[in-house]
Amino acid sequence: MNSLSLNGLSLRQALALIAEGHCAPVDVINACYDQIEARQADVGAWHFLLSREQYLQQYYEKEAFYKASLLQGLPIGIKDIIDTDCMPTEMGSTIHSGRQPTDNASCVNLLLKAGAIVPGKTVTTEFAYFKPGKTRNPKDLNRTPGGSSSGSAAAVADFMIPAAVGSQTAASVIRPAAYCGVVGYVGTRGEYSLRGVQPLAQSLDSLGLFSRRVEDIGLLRSILLQQPDTDLVKQDRPYRILVCKGSSVGESDPEMDLALEQFSVCLAQQGAELIEMHSCDLIRRLVEHHHKIMAWEATRNLCYEADRSEQVSEALQQLFELGRGMARETYLDSLQVVAKIGHWLWSNPDHKGVDAILAPAAPGVAPQGHCSTGQPHMSRPWQVLGLPVVTLPGMQDDNGLPLGLQFIGRAREDDQLLGLAHWAETVLS
Repeated sequence: MNSLSLNGLSLRQALALIAEGHCAPVDVINACYDQIEARQADVGAWHFLLSREQYLQQYYEKEAFYKASLLQGLPIGIKDIIDTDCMPTEMGSTIHSGRQPTDNASCVNLLLKAGAIVPGKTVTTEFAYFKPGKTRNPKDLNRTPGGSSSGSAAAVADFMIPAAVGSQTAASVIRPAAYCGVVGYVGTRGEYSLRGVQPLAQSLDSLGLFSRRVEDIGLLRSILLQQPDTDLVKQDRPYRILVCKGSSVGESDPEMDLALEQFSVCLAQQGAELIEMHSCDLIRRLVEHHHKIMAWEATRNLCYEADRSEQVSEALQQLFELGRGMARETYLDSLQVVAKIGHWLWSNPDHKGVDAILAPAAPGVAPQGHCSTGQPHMSRPWQVLGLPVVTLPGMQDDNGLPLGLQFIGRAREDDQLLGLAHWAETVLS
């Protein structure tokens, strides 16, 4: 096995080769570090990083444990809003420079228990909001990787690690996954423990995962839920998919509209039944209500930071200003409207028996420049509804840049959604 290709393996592929004796865990680890050392200066995916020597020392000190473990000591990146007891968690802000948690977040502990090693903390935008960090898009270094889980998406896309953990409050997993060309998954709100994860808006926050194949998401999901690992299975009847065009949500580029149309045709050719959503502007309304809910809750969650305006970005100051000036009745009205639209979505007779919604994961390809992380509106409706979402790579524009599409499932039907996404992944390959 060529060591230069080991870092390009998916998590399950690497584990299979290790189990078959074709390579050792340290071979995969060294290949990942070769890539990190070659590319970190350009991509900037890591905020804090163990040296190769530190990582290997940790591995060899508990080698017997790792060889007997599920994840074999392979690297999983952790977003820098998620607490780690051996690494700082600074949340993309100078306010918390040098902050060292005394405990791991629950998701980190579960991964460590399964035999993962955390090589470092991936770059996040400021408090998982809009201010960009140093990360560049590995597909085109002149473009944004998206945010807020910028480093997690970029590290997986650039073959530095096989998988990473992120979080999403608006579009913080799905958008960077789409821009960088990897699989991104956000669980049903409340599906995973958020203990030790910096809150932004409690009605919206969800844990997310990045990988290069859907089957790896299934493996990590089983670990986070402490459930048996099971294969992702296609259902025994044709999928029924509701197609939500970009124009139903907000601004959408022609290239994205074409990608959605072409992928829909591919799915139909493979037996899926495609139904166009007629939302009467209801989905678009969710974008505005998401923003109001985020403003109200973030202003109260980040009250300490809001009092230090000189150390906070203009974008976050504007969010705090909106939240401070909002009447509680406005916030409660937004929650109520969201609940009503959610009921409409799944009770509409035209949507009966639908397995998932297919929609753009972003307005288009990753924008040029590094002053912003792109627009989040394509994810806001589904996030405010608390639904599970998976975005898949595969579609591209004429220049080969990723155009991500997302499947949205019903709440608590994450396994069914991942099974559908795994099937759709084969359609794209």
